[in-house]
Amino acid sequence: MRATPVSPKRALIIGASRGLGLALVREYLKRQWRVVATARASSGTRLHELVPQSGGRLEVALLDINDWPQLTLLSQRLAPDFDLLFVNAGVTSQPPVATAGEVTKDEFARVMVTNALSPMRLVELLCGLVSPTGTIAVMSSGLGSVANNENGTWEIYGSSKAALNQLMRSFAARHRADRRTLLLIAPGWNRTDMGGPEAPLSAEDTIPKVVDTILSRAGQPGLAYLDYKGESVRW
Repeated sequence: MRATPVSPKRALIIGASRGLGLALVREYLKRQWRVVATARASSGTRLHELVPQSGGRLEVALLDINDWPQLTLLSQRLAPDFDLLFVNAGVTSQPPVATAGEVTKDEFARVMVTNALSPMRLVELLCGLVSPTGTIAVMSSGLGSVANNENGTWEIYGSSKAALNQLMRSFAARHRADRRTLLLIAPGWNRTDMGGPEAPLSAEDTIPKVVDTILSRAGQPGLAYLDYKGESVRW
């Protein structure tokens, strides 16, 4: 009797045209998942370059996370039952070291909307597309930890990630009966366009471990705040 083939698992990765998001797409494709990934451009990114190499397992969708009508359209056109929704979004204030006394009101609002409000609005809109036993993960940061804030660096960015963490805790509290796994991931300081060349880690170091961490938590309901090695981060 011929065995029934197992369908590949499906991931929806938001914010994947470069950096850690792009590395996530590469890693899930390497592990034979089917991936829908988003970019703000309709063509010409390194994410689009992966499509011909993916064996039909990668679809790229247009999305600016701050364009809320686009979020709604995306939620309406995607088929449900993803095994993973991973929301990757992050910008720094300009300059990154600006304090609350120095940052402009508009710049503060831009960082907070991009890093906290829009990701969580997306989770609210797309959570119904995730399997009842699936995982919803959001890219946070160790700088979002209030308990670990000993030096006050990048305080606007850190404040936005702390706000993201709080909103995700509220989401978890409102969905206590939900059996899905909820994760906030702190990937460490990586050499990306945002992290800069002096960062001690690379996506090649961290993203395979991030994916291992996500897979190891699958099937465990409730919210966890973890680093890329799977260790708990203090709130």
